[in-house]
Amino acid sequence: MVAKAKEEIEQEIVDKEEEKERYLTERAPALQTGGMSFAELQELCRELHAKVDVVDEERYDIEAKVMHNTREIKDLNIKVLDLRRKFKRPNLRRVRVSADAILRSLLGSKHKVSMDLRANLKSVKKEDTEKEKTVEVSDWRKNVEAMSGMEGRKKMFDAAKGTPQ
Repeated sequence: MVAKAKEEIEQEIVDKEEEKERYLTERAPALQTGGMSFAELQELCRELHAKVDVVDEERYDIEAKVMHNTREIKDLNIKVLDLRRKFKRPNLRRVRVSADAILRSLLGSKHKVSMDLRANLKSVKKEDTEKEKTVEVSDWRKNVEAMSGMEGRKKMFDAAKGTPQ
């Protein structure tokens, strides 16, 4: 796996070099200086020097723009961080909204939908719950010694089984 990745990286490097060579041969053809006089060579050097100056000016302008943009990005990031620290979240209050109001806001005022949530609830009689509470409330401290050890567990087992001894 590592060897294959290494081969792919080497292949990418070779491809980049070939691409660079191809680009340079297209953009900058080889100079034919064999049959030129001294004055023609000087003129060719001046032309090349002028082209290099133009390219350097463009490069400098682009670098200046990049520096300006990176500085602006850093300043904006600092402002964002400062705003995050200064902003305090307000305390949220609980708002009570009925189911009808929620449906009206979701569906619009055209739809008349009423939903009685309490109708679906189970009705519980209060008398039943009071009887369950008064079943047997005893003081647990009375039976601590009687229920301790294996004899106490046997009594609890027998009581649960329903067979008194």
